[in-house]
Amino acid sequence: MLDIAEELHRWVGQGREFAVATVVATNGSAPRQPGAALAVDSDGTAIGSVSGGCVEGAVYELCQEALRTGQPVLERFGYSDEDAFAVGLTCGGVIDILVQPVRTGAPRPAGDGAAAGEPAASTVGTLTAALAAAATGEAAAVARIIDGPAELLGRAVLVRPDGSHTGTLGGHPALDRTAIAQTRALLDAGRTTTIGIGSGPAPDDDATGEGAGQAIGSQCGRSVVLLVESSVPPPRMIVFGAIDFAAALVRVGKFLNYHVTVCDARPVFATRTRFPDADEIVVDWPHRYLDSQDLDPRTVLCVLTHDAKFDVPLLERALRLPVAYVGAMGSRRTHLDRQRRLRDTGLTELELNRLRSPIGLDLGARTPEETALSIAAEIVANRRGGTGVPLTGAHTPIHHETARPVGRIGSVA
Repeated sequence: MLDIAEELHRWVGQGREFAVATVVATNGSAPRQPGAALAVDSDGTAIGSVSGGCVEGAVYELCQEALRTGQPVLERFGYSDEDAFAVGLTCGGVIDILVQPVRTGAPRPAGDGAAAGEPAASTVGTLTAALAAAATGEAAAVARIIDGPAELLGRAVLVRPDGSHTGTLGGHPALDRTAIAQTRALLDAGRTTTIGIGSGPAPDDDATGEGAGQAIGSQCGRSVVLLVESSVPPPRMIVFGAIDFAAALVRVGKFLNYHVTVCDARPVFATRTRFPDADEIVVDWPHRYLDSQDLDPRTVLCVLTHDAKFDVPLLERALRLPVAYVGAMGSRRTHLDRQRRLRDTGLTELELNRLRSPIGLDLGARTPEETALSIAAEIVANRRGGTGVPLTGAHTPIHHETARPVGRIGSVA
């Protein structure tokens, strides 16, 4: 849902009623991951996608029905890769979709097609707050019940990095406490995923954390499953070296939704004219700028300076940071010389093995744009757990469940 938050936030501001369908679970060769959403307003306008086209028509009708009834519904599409054509999910696999009405006006009375009373109003308020947070770039995560007692389906709680929250899931108070704690942990990691909270006797009021989660469930004694969607500021890409290859990489980085910074010690090259698409342009020595930054594990560092006086002090620091990716441009001869210099600084072999150099996947790239695509492909493969090999004739999954640990990809030297 949060992937289309900006447009939905505008709809809320305009007072438009809508229903939002969110992918909450997948299995097999499903085209979209949990969190992907399609929304339909009361005029029939649709935005987003849940399946890349396979079941959009059926989901559109479910959204219209949810607007009429005011009730959330959980629907499954597809059963196996073999009979997927018969059920509509032509790419195979299974997707579970939660369809939830969002009525921004006054809540309707029970019996008029609305979920009864205060819980429905509370859930709408929580969802609209989540949309506002995501649309404005605020870090927050929303957890919604996607499996459990029917009366709790779709109930939501919004959690912020400091632990403050909006809304309630209902049931025993310990359900909220456990869900908030686990949602906050997923927000810290910037993850969107499902979590289960087991059923059982309610714990003491001071019980918290995962242990408490295994000892509670809902007011009906059943376990619940939550979809947690995290909205965090875009990950950072820092490009060191204000060269023509950097200009192309900036454009690709923005396309991939990175917050892109260009850093170079030479003011004549690090200019807005040369890098109109960059979010930030910094004139400073690369290693000194890196020392001043507080980076998170999603950050990617691309060293295109191709000059030892810049590269070595920068990489000495970068390879010791808990970032997602460190790559450096240069020939294989340059790479071997760079490795020798970095060993002399005291870097271990384990730290040196984190360096992607020569940077990028082997696409036969020649131009700055092709080289930027090669670098971006390696970054995506590293982030999503891809192998970098052609899918044609391969027996590897098209969609990987989780990213692999930092390591080598494909044939990159």
